[in-house]
Amino acid sequence: MAEAAALPADTEHRLKRAVGPWGSYTWGYADVGADIYVALGLVIATAEGGANVAFLFAGLIYVTVGLAYTELSAMYPLAGGGQLWVMRGLGDIFGFVAGWSVLLAFTVDIALFAYIATSYIDRFIPQWNHAPWIIIEAAVLVLLLLGLNTIGVRESSRLNEIAGAIDVTAESVLIFIGFFFAFSPTFYWQQTSQFFDHFSPNHLLLGTSLAIISFVGLESISQAAQETERPTTIIPRTSVSLILTILAYAIGLSNLALGMLHWQTFDPTSTSYCGHLAASACQAEHLKHENAPMIWLASNLPALGPFMAPIIAVLGATLLLISSNSGVYGSSRIVYSMARRDLMPRFFTYVHPTFQTPLVALGIFCIIAIGELIAAGLTANALQSLAEMYAFSAAVNYLLVFVALLRLRFLDPDTPRTFRVPWNVPIRRPAQTFEVPIVGVLGLLSLFGVLIMVVLTNPIGRVAGPLWVVAGLGFYYLYRRHRGLPILRSIPREWSREQLEVYRESGETDLADEYQMALDRRSRLARKGRPSS
Repeated sequence: MAEAAALPADTEHRLKRAVGPWGSYTWGYADVGADIYVALGLVIATAEGGANVAFLFAGLIYVTVGLAYTELSAMYPLAGGGQLWVMRGLGDIFGFVAGWSVLLAFTVDIALFAYIATSYIDRFIPQWNHAPWIIIEAAVLVLLLLGLNTIGVRESSRLNEIAGAIDVTAESVLIFIGFFFAFSPTFYWQQTSQFFDHFSPNHLLLGTSLAIISFVGLESISQAAQETERPTTIIPRTSVSLILTILAYAIGLSNLALGMLHWQTFDPTSTSYCGHLAASACQAEHLKHENAPMIWLASNLPALGPFMAPIIAVLGATLLLISSNSGVYGSSRIVYSMARRDLMPRFFTYVHPTFQTPLVALGIFCIIAIGELIAAGLTANALQSLAEMYAFSAAVNYLLVFVALLRLRFLDPDTPRTFRVPWNVPIRRPAQTFEVPIVGVLGLLSLFGVLIMVVLTNPIGRVAGPLWVVAGLGFYYLYRRHRGLPILRSIPREWSREQLEVYRESGETDLADEYQMALDRRSRLARKGRPSS
């Protein structure tokens, strides 16, 4: 145990606070905002005329997830995000499972968005838009992002801020022009009514499970909490703003697409709407639309299509690139957090003395992402394979986060909550009242249903996802046994001291005083032999 108490002095450096309000928002937007560039084609290809309903179901679940993340990330402004909250609420082994699942999500995030970024880039060089070149291009992009994140979070955050601002403007313009000049209510009704006239629950379930990936990325805001200025004030504002922005765009774009384009044009298995093309050429054309759906949508705008399509291609590639960048950043920070708490080997805590970035964690998990890229490239549909793994890892992590949210309402009532999940039901106990959030309970039940749906409808996800978790648990067992640490029990930790240090270091002195008063009151009552009220 003494071995775990401290790190060598030359490796223990603090992560610097360099992320402001817009930077915090764009860390999330870079990840979540880019998801529609991927998911739109996938969901329409699978849910057909019910794609808008699939996005709506996934969006409602996303709102509950977003509110839970907002409360918890404002409570605990530390690197680690969902993994940290689950560990505090449920213990070390559950914290590891949550963190390991997030690592799968982040490494797949790196691979998936680098892959799709190349699809948007290759609109200008179509001869490269096929295997193996698209895999090679994506791997090169991952290596470039590794270099960028090694230099520092400020430089990485600035890329997000600029690209995020431009993309918010471009997507808003696309939706406005599309609904006013290209949307056909008659065609929209024809596509949606045909789907429900011949309703296929399997297609809707599969589409909803894939639509979940449109809303993965709030973890990025919480991962940047330890490098965000005044995090307990900034994070609730940026998280709520992000929830509303992404929900509006996902619902708007899915409905716009169904009112403009035949859903079959996104489906690689469909032979409709190909004219004189041969079957292989037809499949390649559909796959191109599935891989770059926003370009296909923009190119069908009347008059402005030829001008908007290349703009969307450039913006899409840029936003997808910074979403991949968020995965590079997030995976390194969560490993850094897990290693500091003896869930992973301590060498992951090494921080470069000049750049103050976790260099070892960055390098190893970028290599894993490149391995996932290569493995996906060997399957029939690389995009589908990566998306299924992404959906599984997100569902597992979000499910555990909801359990932690509910548990921490009882276990840690003293930590100040600058934001609370709304609609709470008081639970009275002798001398103490707790509040249980209805939204949290609904989110927990919804995520449990989503996880079952992902397992039933995603053949790659239901195999690769559980294998990743089992491999991680094996690694955890060997590491903890080697260090002489408990496997199923948790290591005693000074959570209160760490919490106070973070408040004071980040300038949240009022919250530090409030928290200290709550701890003192609990201590006095404990000495008198009474529970705190």
